[in-house]
Amino acid sequence: MNTIGIIAAIIALLGGVAVGSNLSSNDTSDTTQITNQAQERFMNENPQAEDFVSLRPGINNLPNETLSQEEIDGLLLMREEEKLARDVYQTLYEQWGLKIFTNIAQSEQTHTEAVRDLLEKYNIADPVTDDTIGVFVNTDMQKLYTDLVAQGSESEAAALTVGATIEDLDIKDLQELIAKTDNQDIALVYENLTRGSRNHLRAFTRQLTMRGETYEPQYLSVEDYTSIVSSSQETGSGEHDGKNDASQGKGGRGWGMRGG
Repeated sequence: MNTIGIIAAIIALLGGVAVGSNLSSNDTSDTTQITNQAQERFMNENPQAEDFVSLRPGINNLPNETLSQEEIDGLLLMREEEKLARDVYQTLYEQWGLKIFTNIAQSEQTHTEAVRDLLEKYNIADPVTDDTIGVFVNTDMQKLYTDLVAQGSESEAAALTVGATIEDLDIKDLQELIAKTDNQDIALVYENLTRGSRNHLRAFTRQLTMRGETYEPQYLSVEDYTSIVSSSQETGSGEHDGKNDASQGKGGRGWGMRGG
């Protein structure tokens, strides 16, 4: 082979290597992007482990304090409001099969049981005498359940919007109730519930964004909502430091189901 032929062969060989290298690089980039998207989807659909941590040890370690009627009414409201979230999410999961609903419903189970623990501690009659999905003593909660399930039945995006709406309402109500209590154990529970609800709101809104949808806050101010969804997922050990900072109670996954 003459010199020109040898040079031509070398150029062709190098060109093939370069093309192969580019194809390999592109394949790796595509695989990485798919993997990142899958991880993001998983994180969006699964609440943080801390949402399942039991607060009972922290509640029991704090003193019984005098309750105002506002504090009693607030506990009764939140017992059913957290049940509302659980019931709606379980119902929408059965309809759409979206993992985010069944996972966050487990967190809501621990939330409503946290409030039940406070009711038991202060010998307040539990309004949830029938824990059946969709059954409520509070007539406003009963109507809200029916309306939200109907809305969430329209489409996956509508169902996720319902999820965001419930967390939006939950955060607003909890913020108001925190301002009305000076009891350490009640503040402990409410602040942990609020943290969990902020995480859930982030998860629902990210799922909507992935579908090209936007959630408009119904209860929180635009400023508060934007601040929440633009910040990272929150974690917490549940340790009480005496400063009402959403804490205490390391343990297993939730309160667990109890009879009665």
